[in-house]
Amino acid sequence: MTEIITKTALADTFLQQKEYFASNTYPSYQERINDLVKLKAMLIDNQEAFIDAMSQDFGHRSAADSRIGDILTTVMGINYAIKKLKKWMKPDKKHIGILFQPAKGQVVYQPKGVIGIIAPWNYPIFLTLGPLTTALAAGNTAMVKMSEYTPKTNTLLAQFIADIFPRNKVAIVCGDADMAAAFSSITFDHLFFTGSTSVGKLVMKAAAENLVPVTLELGGKSPTIIDNDIDIKTAVSRLILGKTLNAGQTCVAPDYIFCPENKVAELTQAFQTAYQSMYPSIEKNDDYSCIINDGQKSRLDSLLADAKTQGATITPLSKGSDDNTCRKMPLTLITDVNDDMTVMQQEIFGPLLPIIGYKNINEAIAYINSKPRPLALYICSFNKSFQQQVLLNTHAGGVCINDAAFHVAVDDLPFGGIGASGMGQYHGDEGFKTFSHGKAVLSRGRISLGSLLFPPFGNKIHQILFKFFIR
Repeated sequence: MTEIITKTALADTFLQQKEYFASNTYPSYQERINDLVKLKAMLIDNQEAFIDAMSQDFGHRSAADSRIGDILTTVMGINYAIKKLKKWMKPDKKHIGILFQPAKGQVVYQPKGVIGIIAPWNYPIFLTLGPLTTALAAGNTAMVKMSEYTPKTNTLLAQFIADIFPRNKVAIVCGDADMAAAFSSITFDHLFFTGSTSVGKLVMKAAAENLVPVTLELGGKSPTIIDNDIDIKTAVSRLILGKTLNAGQTCVAPDYIFCPENKVAELTQAFQTAYQSMYPSIEKNDDYSCIINDGQKSRLDSLLADAKTQGATITPLSKGSDDNTCRKMPLTLITDVNDDMTVMQQEIFGPLLPIIGYKNINEAIAYINSKPRPLALYICSFNKSFQQQVLLNTHAGGVCINDAAFHVAVDDLPFGGIGASGMGQYHGDEGFKTFSHGKAVLSRGRISLGSLLFPPFGNKIHQILFKFFIR
């Protein structure tokens, strides 16, 4: 039976989860493993149904895009959590200085309680079940608010989740902005949000009213810098999949490129050749995904129109779809850009790619540093000195060198933003710690020398201690 929670049932569902967690504040290793195994089996057994539902929500979504971006990545994350969970659950031993001896110190990782997860529409399975995996691995319960843009996927996921978890352990919530606002106002033990920077500010503001800790996975304009020494065709081969997967509707897709100004024309041609090889056409090509809805398509069209009006050169790499209901949009290069263009001010989140020519690498670094810190940054270079110059003189949530976007799928790399692109990290060990409270524990046995510090102060022992330790 489908278990999508309505707005009126939010408070009741939260109370049920609080009560359930209060009765099971530290689930055993085996309980957590069982939860992860059930989650994985549910996803694998129903992957074709999920792929079909996501395609319906998008108008058409490439089955390979869904399998790579949603199914494969999620299964890998669950497998990694299963493999590492026993190690993650072990207390971390800490050093205790001589002044506090004899004693032992450790950090015990305790589940936080009820976790709220707000998921976006662009990867509705991966960005829902990814954080849910680590929340369950850490021993929590979870309420998940999904995007209203993916109703078919939401309904299906709610149905299958209800088959394997009781509502007081995992609950799926759906609804519009009003539902999201109500969800954000709940006194969760941790609130995890993936989405735009503007909405992230609202989520953080609502959470602050209840002092709820937050993890914000936002976006921003993720730059790419191409070194003058790298072969342009090679650079394109490392970038293009990260930009075309899901028709560019990926938070870590390359947003704009810095290219040596004498190679911009060569870069344009290399993109054209590579794109035509991957997608000879997009009209009836099942390998290419649609823009999610009319609103997003109109937004992208307006970015193009604004850039063209202000003098940009627009180069679509394929003919667009003649079917207006399909919303297929080819990768489109934009050259001769300037900062007054909206496309250079907003996160693109689609198959548009501005290219900026540069004379000196310091120009590119200065430009990136003058903007809000991005979620990702990409370096195309085999020159170690060039790599280090960019790596150490810029800030970004994560970096790929000679690749784009796929650091997100590496299980043992933390994922998260910095500044305007977010706060906090998850995936792997960092995800487990995000959804756990690291409780510091100082433990003494039968012998304690603490009484040596008792007043009256100023005796010989105090003088020796102060002399020895305050230096």
